[in-house]
Amino acid sequence: MPKLNRREFNKLAGATAVGTATFGSFAYAQGKGRCVIIGGGAGGATVAHHVKKAAPELDVTLIEVHKRYTTCFFSNLYLGGFRTFDSITHDYSGLVRLGVNVIHDLATGVDTAKKTVSLAGGGTVAYDKLVLSPGISFKWGQIEGYDPKASAVMPHAWQAGPQTRLLKAQLEAMPDGGVVVMSPPPNPYRCPPGPYERASMIAYYLKTKKPKSKLIIFDPKPKFSKMALFQEGWEQHYSDIIEWVPPDISGGGVKKVDPSTMTVITGDGEKTKAAVANIIPAQKAGTIAALAGCTKGDWCPIKPDSFASALVNDVYVLGDSSIATKMPKSGFSANSQAKVVANAVVAELAQKKRFPARFRNTCWSLISPNNGVKVGASYKAGADKVEVTSKFISKTGESDDVRKKTYEESLGWYAGITADMFAKG
Repeated sequence: MPKLNRREFNKLAGATAVGTATFGSFAYAQGKGRCVIIGGGAGGATVAHHVKKAAPELDVTLIEVHKRYTTCFFSNLYLGGFRTFDSITHDYSGLVRLGVNVIHDLATGVDTAKKTVSLAGGGTVAYDKLVLSPGISFKWGQIEGYDPKASAVMPHAWQAGPQTRLLKAQLEAMPDGGVVVMSPPPNPYRCPPGPYERASMIAYYLKTKKPKSKLIIFDPKPKFSKMALFQEGWEQHYSDIIEWVPPDISGGGVKKVDPSTMTVITGDGEKTKAAVANIIPAQKAGTIAALAGCTKGDWCPIKPDSFASALVNDVYVLGDSSIATKMPKSGFSANSQAKVVANAVVAELAQKKRFPARFRNTCWSLISPNNGVKVGASYKAGADKVEVTSKFISKTGESDDVRKKTYEESLGWYAGITADMFAKG
């Protein structure tokens, strides 16, 4: 597997430097600045790593309920058989060795006046600067019959972990000839190309393991990220497996489900009996962001030069929960934003240099073996929003060699970003 070294990864990410330091032992320096981070994914874990690395004298606490973190990015490759579950699951031992205080508990509230975070296990954690990177929560009930209980039968698998394993197990258990139904979410949502990479990976699994089966996508959107690239790939590899049904034909996509009969009902009244139903609901900011008073509508407005909350002092919001305008909700985006946040926190609490904010994102997708495509952009902080400075996308009709190199590039990126998130090596 190709790997990126730290210098190559930071160049690819367009990361803002937060400084480096050489140090040997890590004892918490109470009273010298407290940074608390909620959420241990691509955003939160990266902030914890870079704040502690740049200013080891600061007290850095990461609150994350899970002891092992499964990445949503690359989870589709697990469904297609290209990755093991263990290869997309990581622990926090590297951050602990660095000196980060990792608390595996659920943050249940934020008192922004007292600057404390409440924990489900009892007690509070005080902060000087609070970073929120809680990912997404779901807008249950927008599809009639689909709620948390229904997701145990019709998994969304849009928060990686047990749901990912459930969807994989259902695909393995379904009879050859069964129908898989997918309902992508409406905009905006985590990882714009994600549902369509998932469709490709499910189709590959069906083609190689259950060739009499098919996948029907009832989409609430008339177009989607990398649409021409995916549709080209589907026509080449899965023309007899994937059926994409746009909203003007289905009546707006899936409107109702009955988990007891595994029935999916679209807006035009059509009923489809599914062997497996992957229902991805509409999304909003993680719950703790709303409890902290950082949301305006479904998401969190931010100041583009630092991702500080536009509504609450001394709180930063990054990743999926934030309103980053043209910057998509992705793991790469969160990691890039995290370095800007870390720099802002270190500048405030440790009086170190503040660097101009710059951001980058790339979203890779695998369509079939060695057939990778990508879309991405570079960004800067404008006066009131994050602005695009340049962008790129794979082209239809590319050679097999180009597509293979794009896929290999994604493998190197995954190794690099997870090392960066979890302070490996």
